Amino acid sequence: MNGSKLDKIFKPKSIAVIGASDTVGSAGYRIFRNLIGSGYDGIVYPVNPKRESVQGVQAYPSINAVPKVVDLAIVCTPATAVCDVVEQCGIRGIRGILIISAGFKEIGVEGVAREKRLLDLKKRYDLRIVGPNCVGFIMPYLNLNATFAGSMPDRGNIALLSQSGAVCGAILDWAAAAKVGFSSFVSVGSMLDVDFGDLIDYFGMDIHTRSIVLYIESITDAKKFMSATKGFARAKPIIVIKSGRYKEGAKAASSHTGALAGEDIIYDAAFRRSGVVRVMDIMDLFNCSSILAKQPRPMGPHIAIVTNAGGPGVLATDSIIEKGGKLAQLSPETIEKLNKVLPAHWSHSNPVDIIGDGDEDRYQKAIEICLEDKNIDGLLILSVPQVMADPKKLADRLVDIARKTTKPILTSFIGEASVYHAREILNRNNIPTYASPDEAVESYMYLYHYERHLEQLYETPQELDIKTPAHTEIIKKIVETATKEKRTLLNESEAKMFLELYGITTTTPIIAETEDKAVKAAEKIGYPVVMKILSPQISHKSDVGGVILDLRCGEDIRTAFREMTRKAKEKVPDAKILGVTVQKFVKNQGYELILGSKKDPVFGSVILFGLGGIFTELFKDRAIGFPPLNQTLAQRIIEKTKAYELLKGFRNIPPVNMNAVEETMITFSQMLIDHPEIKEVDINPLIPQGNQLIAVDARIILDLEPAKHPHLIITPYPMKYIKQITLKDRTEVTLRPIKPEDEDMWLEMFKSFSEETIRFRFFRIIKETPHEVRTRYCNIDYDREIGIVAVVTENGKKRILGVARLIVDPVKKDECEFALVVTDEWQRQGLGSRFLDFLIEIAKDKNLTKVTGVVLKDNYPMIALCREKNFQFSEGDPGEYKVEYDVLLDEGLTDGTLESGKKISESDEPDDGKTTKKNPKKPAKAVKS
Repeated sequence: MNGSKLDKIFKPKSIAVIGASDTVGSAGYRIFRNLIGSGYDGIVYPVNPKRESVQGVQAYPSINAVPKVVDLAIVCTPATAVCDVVEQCGIRGIRGILIISAGFKEIGVEGVAREKRLLDLKKRYDLRIVGPNCVGFIMPYLNLNATFAGSMPDRGNIALLSQSGAVCGAILDWAAAAKVGFSSFVSVGSMLDVDFGDLIDYFGMDIHTRSIVLYIESITDAKKFMSATKGFARAKPIIVIKSGRYKEGAKAASSHTGALAGEDIIYDAAFRRSGVVRVMDIMDLFNCSSILAKQPRPMGPHIAIVTNAGGPGVLATDSIIEKGGKLAQLSPETIEKLNKVLPAHWSHSNPVDIIGDGDEDRYQKAIEICLEDKNIDGLLILSVPQVMADPKKLADRLVDIARKTTKPILTSFIGEASVYHAREILNRNNIPTYASPDEAVESYMYLYHYERHLEQLYETPQELDIKTPAHTEIIKKIVETATKEKRTLLNESEAKMFLELYGITTTTPIIAETEDKAVKAAEKIGYPVVMKILSPQISHKSDVGGVILDLRCGEDIRTAFREMTRKAKEKVPDAKILGVTVQKFVKNQGYELILGSKKDPVFGSVILFGLGGIFTELFKDRAIGFPPLNQTLAQRIIEKTKAYELLKGFRNIPPVNMNAVEETMITFSQMLIDHPEIKEVDINPLIPQGNQLIAVDARIILDLEPAKHPHLIITPYPMKYIKQITLKDRTEVTLRPIKPEDEDMWLEMFKSFSEETIRFRFFRIIKETPHEVRTRYCNIDYDREIGIVAVVTENGKKRILGVARLIVDPVKKDECEFALVVTDEWQRQGLGSRFLDFLIEIAKDKNLTKVTGVVLKDNYPMIALCREKNFQFSEGDPGEYKVEYDVLLDEGLTDGTLESGKKISESDEPDDGKTTKKNPKKPAKAVKS
């Protein structure tokens, strides 16, 4: 994390506490006391104009009087003085600010004005600010306690980031008793500047942090949050508890934090999309933290139970099944081995009941036998107080056993006084122990579902035939007309035209202003037909009797026209009735679907899918996703609904072509990406029929003043980085961003590499690249990384000739590292040179200032290529050069001389390097997976 601006806050060498105090119980007293009393080896200056000393340390009247420019200023003054204090810090050159004080947006207009001024100061002086209205932070590995909380927690591997100071206090108190340590703890407060996204990026790179735990009330920058969580969730589990699951709770959260909380179902979908584990209460957070800190992550759902009583074993079994786990099937070999060490009347199955008279020896033998069984992914040890088994001795045995296995072991010693010391032994030795079997199973399954969800999230999607929109000028005209007329609601004909141009089949309506015209329209379409009211003031037509189905003759049409217009005028007197629309009647197969979207104030455009028709709001069978979608992501949304079982076929209902559903959803997603002016869409009902889906009704509401792309929290496929090039041998090649669907082609490319090309690219010989490795290269976050593939079509088949990529430094943000590789048979055709030129173009487009890389010293083609492109060279690790391109200066060394004065080896062909690699000392930034 070298070079991060947040180092000034979280790794300060000097601190000033502005508002440090001798008043016992005040924030200024507690914070200063914690800083000087926890073993922190930096310098701490108290600032208080009314004191010559604070807690025995010389005080200074102002920040200007402090003898040096400190890294971090901690502000504990009243809110009315905070802005002036921060400005003084900015003028002095202090860049890290922690504001403890409350009294900002949570108090209303006056507080909002203070925050606005703080943001102006942040920009003017290039500050990073944590808070306001927070408890502070703790860095155990630095003995740095910058909070007014209690004692320093144990050192561990969990970063705890919380929006609630009180929740933080509860977790730290629990952790002390459970012997769970932390790599860091941050109370984020109001997140005026530094937010969850910044902190996940920062601690995701921290060598002491293996997992991140979040308590969230609201998210201020959803795009940054999603990018950060997706960037690290695969490597470091992120656990979230989100308060405000119901409207009343969300309202309380909003009042507490001054931020607008989004609908909980949308938060839930966001956590799933980014690979985050969501737990539902504080106890689950405690328990998951315990297993994360102490045990290997579960790799499968198959749990074995070893118990000395039947009842708890049955309860644990119920809990496993209820929570989606599986009771491990003991192998015949395991049963045979257990027969030799257990009484003849043992259970002979899972749960393994060693019988009430079992002592610690019998426990140990049964446990060790179970751990050898390949059918078992994890082990749950249950113990109830019995005469023969000494809980303390059993705990000691478990400590020895746990050190010899890579499978997670969880325990539940049921009781209190008689098992207290046993629990202490287990906690002290990194074996999670729970008050009940249910808690143990819950924790295990949360983390198993995390692993399983990541597998599903990064499953290789199918390449579907998605149509590009036709006649975009018509769509533009529709939007322009509505905007000119100051209409936000498109009429049904306009909305369906919108969909049709994107390839979504609709029932095309004919507008009829009179009865006679309605009859003619029906005769033109062919009976049976549907009639709908046409009025810009009526959005939900069914609510006012504005939809009549299955009309079969002219008399039906006339009667329906009169009755419909009468009811509409009665129910909406101010509505302007323009007539009706007439369209083909499509009979459903027993159910209807809904596909829609809306702009959420936090998460932008979201996609909704589920059971539709007039009972949509009653049944509430819906799932949420975010654009962009691919086949895998569309499938995951569908699977979250009850409609999924119907789509597969049910009783006399035939199955639907699932690819057609997925293609419709992906096309719909692309429509939302292309049109930020879309505020809401309802396609309801959407009726499956044969191999297609038909949009029977559609409603589109426009946002008349849309900004550019704030509606997307996930960056879509960057079409602007597609270009055609011609190689030296006149081969036409497409350079384009890589996508998840390229995984098979990527593997084919990798298999064609020689050992030398592999070594030049990865700095070691790699024989196999399993799916979880390949997906890291193909399924990327375009905000953080761009992988450019060179694709050629040979005999109707596409091939990847090479890959070049830029990876943005998640901490420095304005710097990136590059890597590139070309297949052996396509080297020396100029592709490496074109790759590197394109990467530099992209770096400029993204406003990056520096492109860096590492090259092996015997990779002469890459060295020559970097020299040709004016990269600067310096010595790296043994056998390596560091190369650097200054995008702003656009110049570098051109004479082939190292800064150290060493001459770079010459190459016969300077135009086609094989690779650079990521620095292996920075694993979170490494291209290697």
